Amino acid sequence: MTKEYISKIVAISLLGILLITGKAFSAEADTPHKQNHHDYKHHGGHHRFTDAETWVKMFEGPERDAWQKPEAVIKALDLKQDTIIADIGSATGYFPVRFSRACPKGKVYGIDIEESMVDYLNQRAGSENLPNLSSILGQPDDPKLPEPVNLVFICNTYHHIEERQIYFEKLKKNLLAGGRLVIIDFIKGDLPVGPPDQMKLSPDEVISELLSAGYHLVQKLEMLPYQYALIFQLAK
Repeated sequence: MTKEYISKIVAISLLGILLITGKAFSAEADTPHKQNHHDYKHHGGHHRFTDAETWVKMFEGPERDAWQKPEAVIKALDLKQDTIIADIGSATGYFPVRFSRACPKGKVYGIDIEESMVDYLNQRAGSENLPNLSSILGQPDDPKLPEPVNLVFICNTYHHIEERQIYFEKLKKNLLAGGRLVIIDFIKGDLPVGPPDQMKLSPDEVISELLSAGYHLVQKLEMLPYQYALIFQLAK
């Protein structure tokens, strides 16, 4: 299997959809090569994944596990069994399903604006006997969380959000006391996965923007080869 073929698989597997300010953003990533960045665009400039079954095998493919390292990420987050988590841009449930198993006494909300993704994840929660996992149809400017949470998790999504200052100021009301906001996104450089460099934000840019929105950095995770992982809490 060639590197180019793997990259194309990962490109599709990492396209989860969520919209903010009228533009799509994803918790699952982007086209990996700059020259191919427009290959998946459709409907107002961005591909819409309205058939979850078509994409699920690629969304959940083993190629992603090798570099996303979900088990290592979850271990590093040191979750309690009763943690309440919101995964914004949940798609078919790559992280939410794992969160649900790690926190059997807690709750996990998968948020997506694609109805087929929401339906799929809810069906998956039933078929995999995960009663603490549910998926919710969010809105472009509102994740529609039914209750405050201990952890907001946003993977490979932050760089797509245009009105970040407003969005994350509004999101503060969804965090419980001591709650955390986790941002995982792609580092700059020529990588086999992720969006083109012009779409990426450096960790320093993310830290600066969230500082302005009322958060402060409390931890950096270093185990991912193509991504940074930043953990924030509300500023006091």
